[in-house]
Parts: sequence; C-alpha cells; structure tokens
Amino acid sequence: MATEPIRDSTLIWHKSSASADGGNCVQITRSESSVLVRDSADQSGALLTFSPTKWRGFIRRIKYGKPTFD
Repeated sequence: MATEPIRDSTLIWHKSSASADGGNCVQITRSESSVLVRDSADQSGALLTFSPTKWRGFIRRIKYGKPTFD
C-alpha cells in the first residue's frame, strides 16, 4: 500500500453505471501499482489504496456475499 497515492490528473476514474445520481457512490481507477478508490462526492478527499491482489479479494467477498473479514 502506498503511503501517499499519486493524485495524477491523467488517471481515468470510473463509477458503476448502476450508481444513482444521488452521489452515494465511489469511483475507482488504477495507477501503476495500485487500485485507488475515492468518494465521488468528495473527489479531493481521502483515497483508499489497494494492491491489485487485495482489490480482487475485496470484490470477490462482496460478489459472493461474504463482506466480513475473518
């Protein structure tokens, strides 16, 4: 995990097409070595940084109904 993720303006951020216009969603992007996640309503706020492996594990847990970590 990077201690200070790059806030590169060339990164292309994505949000789910299923997101409502209410602003309660997150956006994701990939940098050279990380998956970055931010609040779409606060784009200059805090970023969560995942390694690609940790991100895939996180998504698998959500997708298959195991959102808690043992």
